Amino acid sequence: MISLKDFFSFKNNRMFWLNLIAMPIVIIAIIFGVLHWLDTYTHHGESIIVPNVNGLPLKQAENELSKKNLRAIVIDSNYVKGIPAGAILEQKPQGGAKVKMGRSIYLTINTGEVPKVTIPDIIDNSSFRQAEARLRALAFKLTEPECIEGEKGWIYGVKYNGKELVSGEKIPREAVLTLCVGDDELKGDSIQTDSLSIKSDKPIVDESWF
Repeated sequence: MISLKDFFSFKNNRMFWLNLIAMPIVIIAIIFGVLHWLDTYTHHGESIIVPNVNGLPLKQAENELSKKNLRAIVIDSNYVKGIPAGAILEQKPQGGAKVKMGRSIYLTINTGEVPKVTIPDIIDNSSFRQAEARLRALAFKLTEPECIEGEKGWIYGVKYNGKELVSGEKIPREAVLTLCVGDDELKGDSIQTDSLSIKSDKPIVDESWF
């Protein structure tokens, strides 16, 4: 049986106290060692300034980002008139931002191809004002309307480069269109012209022979 004196005898043991003091020191050293390893592995605290690649060709932009140990990823494309195909329109993060080494930079490039837009359902289904508003909202351009016989102000057709279009057909954005608009006065003019034509065709009889 262990006596009370033997139980508290560790108080006089020098090695016990040395180990007790050394233990937290070892634990703290281990913690600092792990943190230092994590900093080294993840490059904690190191940052790279993102270069501005807007407007550059895609290949050149990829090279510039690669020099900074950054990765270029194309995520979208758009069309902007007057900008070369493949040029960078937008980047995220923006140029000048600070990021970690190996960060991905997301790019939007210019397609160079004019996107096509669908002709809305306006043929024989809307007035001139309604059709004009809808087409201009889709970035189409309009010439002077072509007046044809029909209900005044009603849309009977849409032409592109002289070709009759149908609703749902796709043509290049910003194309120049001509609306075929009804004009009920043309019908009256047509009847009047036909009447005059009939009168002029009537033979003239010289009554002096009778």
